[in-house]
Amino acid sequence: MSRSIRIASVNVNGIRAAVRNGMAGWLDTADVDILTLQEVRAELSHLEQALPGWQIVHDESLSKGRSGVAVASRIPITASRIALGDDDVDSRGRWIEADVTVDGEAITVVSAYVHSGEVGTPRQEAKYGFLDAMSTRLAELAREDALALVTGDLNVGHRELDIKNWKGNVKKAGFLPAERAYFDRFLGDEGAEVTSVDGATGTGLGWIDIGRRFAGEVEGPYTWWSNRGQAFDNDTGWRIDYHLATPALAARVSDYRVARAATYAERWSDHAPVIADYRVGV
Repeated sequence: MSRSIRIASVNVNGIRAAVRNGMAGWLDTADVDILTLQEVRAELSHLEQALPGWQIVHDESLSKGRSGVAVASRIPITASRIALGDDDVDSRGRWIEADVTVDGEAITVVSAYVHSGEVGTPRQEAKYGFLDAMSTRLAELAREDALALVTGDLNVGHRELDIKNWKGNVKKAGFLPAERAYFDRFLGDEGAEVTSVDGATGTGLGWIDIGRRFAGEVEGPYTWWSNRGQAFDNDTGWRIDYHLATPALAARVSDYRVARAATYAERWSDHAPVIADYRVGV
């Protein structure tokens, strides 16, 4: 008999601030089994205080008060890994994998926080280095794990549908053709030659964008809004928070949604949680 597990991902913009602003109340009613967090900006002890009773694995940034990723689970975590790429890849506090077993099935869940980047600076080069390493790891996970999921703030709007004001951002980090090309390859048919939005060719890795599959060809649904102006109230956002699944796991999705706050005042982060339910034991 199958059962459903609920996996939620959110950039908390600081776990301690998120808890002060209402995250705990949301979590009390969200019925989440696995929670992946980005931009934690805290130590493991702070996470344990914020999430009592959860099993937590965490990769803290080397820079205090910056980035940080974690996976918190109600299901026992059997193993975790933080390495991504070679030593020259800036991935500390940005990538963590956790393995869980549910009704005899092993699932790998990743919390990822891709660099925001900045055109013409070392920050953009760090972003490309991370995306290169991520490409290699996605290919490995697809080969190694039939059921694997990469969640998190990936800091790229893949398509024009993913950014409300896409025309004003085509030359800015987060919507550069070279960045979007990575997602063309991530999501291209496995083994097929893919011509990306920047004109380059590469090999598709076969991952599935759960949010786009469920939403269809519509604008958004957005997951992040600038604090400037009336971006949230006008829903002028970006869809940069993802669930990317292997085809075997994507076939198990029964529901997906973006938990957008009802009002600006009720937000506890500038990102909204992205939630999906997965059938296991089928």
